[in-house]
Amino acid sequence: MKKTRKVMVNQLQVGNFVRLPVSWKDHPFLFSSFRLKQQAQIELIRKLGIEHVFVDIDKSETDPLTPEVASTKPQPKIDTDLASLNEEMQKSKTEKIDQLKKMRRDLQKTQQEFDRSVAKMRNLVNKLRSRPLNAVEDGKELIHDISNQLLNSDNLVLHLMDEAKNDDGIYYHSLNVSVLSMIMAKELGWERNEIELVGLGALFHDTGKLKIPAQLLRKKTPLTPPEINFLKQHPIMGAELLKLADSFPKEAQSIVLNHHEYLDGSGYPKGLKKESLSKLDQLVTAINLYDTLCHPEGASKAKTPYAALGFIYKNYKEKLNQEVVGKLIKMLGIYPPGSIVELSSGQFAMVMAVNLDKILLPRIMVYDNLVPKEQAPIVDLEDEKLTIVKCIPPAALPEKVMQYLNPRDRVSYFFGSNGKK
Repeated sequence: MKKTRKVMVNQLQVGNFVRLPVSWKDHPFLFSSFRLKQQAQIELIRKLGIEHVFVDIDKSETDPLTPEVASTKPQPKIDTDLASLNEEMQKSKTEKIDQLKKMRRDLQKTQQEFDRSVAKMRNLVNKLRSRPLNAVEDGKELIHDISNQLLNSDNLVLHLMDEAKNDDGIYYHSLNVSVLSMIMAKELGWERNEIELVGLGALFHDTGKLKIPAQLLRKKTPLTPPEINFLKQHPIMGAELLKLADSFPKEAQSIVLNHHEYLDGSGYPKGLKKESLSKLDQLVTAINLYDTLCHPEGASKAKTPYAALGFIYKNYKEKLNQEVVGKLIKMLGIYPPGSIVELSSGQFAMVMAVNLDKILLPRIMVYDNLVPKEQAPIVDLEDEKLTIVKCIPPAALPEKVMQYLNPRDRVSYFFGSNGKK
């Protein structure tokens, strides 16, 4: 039996997952594919003047009527005023399209700000070897600018950014850890000085890797024990490099040195325990681990944001500050930006943004094969009364859905407005 079946409109039942064979602009529904929730929706489909639709059997809660039953079954009475309902839906759809355009403009501004920050990050890393003092001053300026944006923003929304380039890993990772650490520090109620210190330390936390040969960092085969031990010295190398810039704060230098140390003493390079680690160290260690789990050197070992948070919660209770872990989970939401999800409507979607005031109701981009990708609906779950059924690995998506949603190999975040009027 075919997964998708072409059926006559009079065969439709509430619970069928339908795909309308008309242009998105020519019907009043927000999506061209959706599950029928009420008889009035079927009547509105009849009013479109089409004879048939496509029904996805796997996503339907019930099968369509057989032609024999459909031809003899009396039409149920509809209490709803269809003309008024159609007008109301068209108006709502128009408003949502306008809202979507504004949302995309706001997201574009956030993306531009993020791209500028990455460019600044790239420049200061290039300066580190020859002009460390200049690099640190550039870093302070970047962190100060981000801090201004962060502290002057109300109703913070964490946005998913576009794909990172393969050769930009260190820049994206360092900026990602820095931005997430600063947002976390703000959410924890820290003072501005502490927010900027944690941002600066996180921005430079991996500078020691500049002293590691590129072929070792990119090695595809398993590292030998001596290579692992050498790589574990990068925090010390980074701290030594930054000593050349006497303006680099000691609190931030501690982050560079201790971002792989765990509370139980099982970390490196010195095996320090909780009492020797500042709250800044502990925060960046957790954020760095999260981003590294999502983007390890071997892409095949990468965890989805959702899986990375679950892994940390389950396996690092004795190693990480649990207040920080709890706040990280709350901040990113149960389904962090970049997560691929299946909705209660049966549709696939990608989480695009999390409003820090409403973490259970993220903003999502929904797959709809009749809507051009660049116009893909980005909606609030709250507004559409949808829920997330489960998170799914990108590899489990059908190819056409994968190409449409374009899951990120590297998940980067930046903050911006909520995109609403």
